[in-house]
Amino acid sequence: MTRFRFGGLASFLLVTRHSSHVTFPGMIDPEVLLQGYRLGVFPMAMADGAIEWFSPDPRAILPLEEFHVSHSLARVFSSGTFEIRLDQSFVEVMQECARRPETWINDEIIASYRRLHELGHAHSVEAWHDGKLAGGLYGVAIGGAFFGESMFHHVRDASKVALLGLVQHLRARKFVLLDTQWVTPHLQQFGAIEIPRAKYVHLLTTAVNLPRTFL
Repeated sequence: MTRFRFGGLASFLLVTRHSSHVTFPGMIDPEVLLQGYRLGVFPMAMADGAIEWFSPDPRAILPLEEFHVSHSLARVFSSGTFEIRLDQSFVEVMQECARRPETWINDEIIASYRRLHELGHAHSVEAWHDGKLAGGLYGVAIGGAFFGESMFHHVRDASKVALLGLVQHLRARKFVLLDTQWVTPHLQQFGAIEIPRAKYVHLLTTAVNLPRTFL
């Protein structure tokens, strides 16, 4: 079941009404999911299994050119302790992100983003240590925008290294927007900020229409 937790956005509701979601049992139609991101909304699973859509105001972003790297993180990153890999274990990254006492990532969310990954729209950035997945993150890329969804770690600093790896990759690919949805104390240390939703939508509209590719 899908519920909506925002007003307006008639064009998004129009997509959901006319989408071929019946072709994708147990998951959100990829067309609906992508159109949601283009309009600034994203889904989360609730405790009762329902999927609700959110569009925070203010919205959190992590300015790519102002990303703060501490001296300790820089040392860890350059030490070779972790190996950064892209898209090697996407589903495993999602499953590890979901393994927490309270999670918005249920089986429907995993199936939906796995399909986006198969279509080339969702990606994982992984930190490997001694041949094992130590931490990572996943999100969605559209044009020059990357929408971060969740991260995890089993080894200290692994998720931080993955985030730094993501930022460096996005800079190299000339992305202009890294969306983090909400500000958390963890993200604040890297320079995450909140901006009004109207300003976010302006940045978003420009970003998603840029001719960029993640890989």
